[in-house]
Amino acid sequence: MENYVTRFIGKEIGINIDRPIGSKHPKYGFVYGVNYGFVPDTKAPDGEEIDAYLIGIDYPVEKYTGKCIAVVHRTNDRDDKLIIIPSSVENVSNEDIIKAVDFQERFFKSEIIRRGWTKMQ
Repeated sequence: MENYVTRFIGKEIGINIDRPIGSKHPKYGFVYGVNYGFVPDTKAPDGEEIDAYLIGIDYPVEKYTGKCIAVVHRTNDRDDKLIIIPSSVENVSNEDIIKAVDFQERFFKSEIIRRGWTKMQ
């Protein structure tokens, strides 16, 4: 099944980080456990750029280019997220993705999409 973000899976993607690891969400106050940002010059259904989690870089960055290995598809929200990892990393398990993004995704029902559908929880 294809949606607006699955076309990024398997590709090198440049992202801008607007919520670095360790920063607090301005409205809800939770702390970002990973760098979080967006793909410039894209548009998601919410009218903003497509969002991305950067997993595997444990220090704040402003920009990053890595490979998209998966998508967090929210089944109760229209705002899916790319999962970006360093190109030097072979892969990250679904369990590691779930653990890394739980700080925000615990508030939503989600699935992890790789090349097909894989249930998140």
